[in-house]
Amino acid sequence: VEISSLGDKDILVLRLDLTDRSSHEAATNSVLKHFGKIDVLVNNGGRSQRSLFVDTNLDVYNAIIELNYLGTISLTKHVLNHMIQRRKGKIVTVSSVMGIMGAPLATGYCASKHALQGFFNSLRTELTDYPEISIINICPGPVQSQIIQNVFTENLAKSLESSGDQSHKMPTARCVRLTLVSTVNDLKEAWISDHPYLAVCYLWQYAPTWAWWLMNRMGKRRIQNFKSGV
Repeated sequence: VEISSLGDKDILVLRLDLTDRSSHEAATNSVLKHFGKIDVLVNNGGRSQRSLFVDTNLDVYNAIIELNYLGTISLTKHVLNHMIQRRKGKIVTVSSVMGIMGAPLATGYCASKHALQGFFNSLRTELTDYPEISIINICPGPVQSQIIQNVFTENLAKSLESSGDQSHKMPTARCVRLTLVSTVNDLKEAWISDHPYLAVCYLWQYAPTWAWWLMNRMGKRRIQNFKSGV
């Protein structure tokens, strides 16, 4: 058994609300005061969605963008200022395969992940004078987590009635390991998924006409299952 050499001074836990953007500078400064530097920022906060657009209140879309997109880039801004001073660091953002493709019942979630992809791919081009600052986008497919239990639905007050079976999804530990491998190797983008979702990513990237045809067929069945409560 490997014994960790970490002590109390090596660990700092801060409560953070991504939607409270006014608190992000102070949180960043607290970390810097404790450790003296920030080597890696992992943006891993967000909520998914499970609802049809025609049934969904626009307040839900506002909340998704506030949390998944604006909250993430707000925290990134404060940490990046420090990394630019050091001329070194890694910013890892957990996007999603939904940032690459479109899918039914997740229009707002897909939009927020597309926004993150566009933002960080553009930010990378602004940091060419800082070759040791890496911008890394992680795009997982279905992973075992509590994300389903906490999804947005048709309105902000409603929670999902059934989260369904998660046994077919990638184990959390495997996704974490592949994320760490991607981070260590400074991959600009990593798709972390099992098939058939990974195959659909390739279709969406290289044969979009086939991807649209397939998603229309898959989407119709997924919507039927959703309406049936499956």
